Amino acid sequence: MPAILIMARTAPAELANRQQRRRAANFSSRAPRAPLLLPSQGRSAMPRTRNSRAAARLTLDRTVGDFEQADVLIERGKISAVRANIAAPDAEVIDAARMIVMPGLVDTHRHMWQGILRNVLPDGSLDDYIAIVQKTFGANYTPDDVYAGDYFSALGAIDSGVTCILDWSHIHNTPEHTDAAVKALADSGVRAVFAYGNAQTVDGRWWEAKGSKYPGDIARLRKQYFSSDDQLVTLYLAAPSGSPEQILPTFKAARDVGARITIHVGVGERGRAGLLEKLNAEGALKSDTTYIHCCTLNDTEWKLIRDTGGTISIAGYVETLMGHGNPPVQKAIDTGIRPSLSVDVETSVPNDFFAQMRTIFSLQKNEVWARRLAGDKNPPKFLTVREVLEFATAEGARANGLERKIGTLTPGKDADIILLRTDRLNVMPMNNAVGAVVTSMGPQNVDTVLIAGKVMKRNGQLVGVDFERLNRLGNEARDRLYANAKVKNARI
Repeated sequence: MPAILIMARTAPAELANRQQRRRAANFSSRAPRAPLLLPSQGRSAMPRTRNSRAAARLTLDRTVGDFEQADVLIERGKISAVRANIAAPDAEVIDAARMIVMPGLVDTHRHMWQGILRNVLPDGSLDDYIAIVQKTFGANYTPDDVYAGDYFSALGAIDSGVTCILDWSHIHNTPEHTDAAVKALADSGVRAVFAYGNAQTVDGRWWEAKGSKYPGDIARLRKQYFSSDDQLVTLYLAAPSGSPEQILPTFKAARDVGARITIHVGVGERGRAGLLEKLNAEGALKSDTTYIHCCTLNDTEWKLIRDTGGTISIAGYVETLMGHGNPPVQKAIDTGIRPSLSVDVETSVPNDFFAQMRTIFSLQKNEVWARRLAGDKNPPKFLTVREVLEFATAEGARANGLERKIGTLTPGKDADIILLRTDRLNVMPMNNAVGAVVTSMGPQNVDTVLIAGKVMKRNGQLVGVDFERLNRLGNEARDRLYANAKVKNARI
C-alpha cells in the first residue's frame, strides 16, 4: 500500500512562524492582544487558491453587502472593517481561503441544564418530556449537575457554530443551582443570555418548591452578576407557563430590574386558552418579550405580538417531533413577524443549528406546495435560503436583545464570527454560498469560531478544552443524577 502525504495549504513559512509565536504568547489571554485579520484568497501575502468560488463573506447586513473576496479586520474584539485587501501588517492572520465567513449562529431558546441528558428521550412526546425530564430528573438535579449540563450545552453550541445562545433556564431549585448555571456559562466563553426561570418539582408545582427564590432572586442576580449589559452574559427572565395570576408577578419582577422576558405560549392544547389576550388585558404585553413556539395561538394573539413589538422563537424540529403543533413559520410571515430559531431540548433533538434551518425551510415550502395542490390561486411566496439564514443570525440577535452588538458582520459590532469549510464533500464543488450553508452544511464544516474577537475554535478543534476532564465531568454528573432520580440507565 502506498504511503499517504496530507499537505495542508499554509501561509509562507516566515508568516506562519510569526503567527505561531504570537498565538503561544497570547494563549492564556481572554481577549486578543493584536488585531485579527481574516484574509480573502486574493491577498498578496498568501498563496492564491485555484477555486475562486470556494469562499464568500456573508455579512448579512444589507447595507454592507456580501463579497466573494474580502477581508475582515478585528480590533479590540470588534469588527473594524470588511472590504478587499485590508493592510494590517501587525495583525494575526487566520487563513480563511476556501471558507465562508459569516456571523455566528444565534439560538434564542435552549434548556441548557439538560446538556447531560442528551438523547435521553428520542421517542418521547411533550407529556413524556414533562414527566421524565422535568419531574423525574429535574426535580433531583444538584447544583453540580446544573453546572455540568450548562457547560456541556455551551461547548456543544460553540463547536457547532452557535456563538450566542439564550439559556431558558428553569432549573432553579435553589439559589445554588442558579449560581452554578451562571458560572458554567461564564466558564464556557459562549455569549449567552441567561433567562432565569422557575424550579422543577416532582409534582410540577414549582411555586411550592421550598428552596427556590424565584422570581424575586432576580434582583440579586442583577446586582451580583449582571450589573452591566455590556458583558458576554446578559440577563432575561424566563416566565412560567400557567395562569395570568402566576405569570404577572414574574413579568413585574423582570421589569423591576430592567430584564427582558421570554415565555412559552401556544403549545399544543394547553396553548389554546387565549393566554395572551388575558395578559394584554392587564397591560402586560410589551416589546421586551420573546414568545416561544406560538403553534396554537389564535389570530388575535398573533396581532397582539405584532402590535406590541414582541419577537418570536420557532423550534421547528422539536415542535413536529413532540406534539406542540404545526411550526408557525408561514403564520409569522403572514402576520408581519420575522421569526428567530431555536433548538429547545437536547434530550430529544440535535444541537445542530443547521438542522433547525433546514427544518423550517422545508416546512414552509411544504405548506406552500400543499396550498397549491389544494387549488389555492394566491399561495404565499416560498422562503429563500437567505431569509432563513437571516432568521438564524440577525433575527436571533434581535430576539436576544443584542441586535446592536451581533448578528451581522457590521463594522462596530462585536466580532462573533464563524468560518465554514467549503472543501468538504458535503458541499464541494461550491456553487452557491448561502445555499450551501442552509441546505448542505453541518457542524463538520465549522472550522473556526470567534466570540467577541476571541478564537474559541480553530482548525476544527475547540481551543483550551480538556476533553478527558470534560468526559469525566459529564459521566460523573449523569451517573449521580440517575442515582438520585432512581432511574436505571439502560443506554441502549
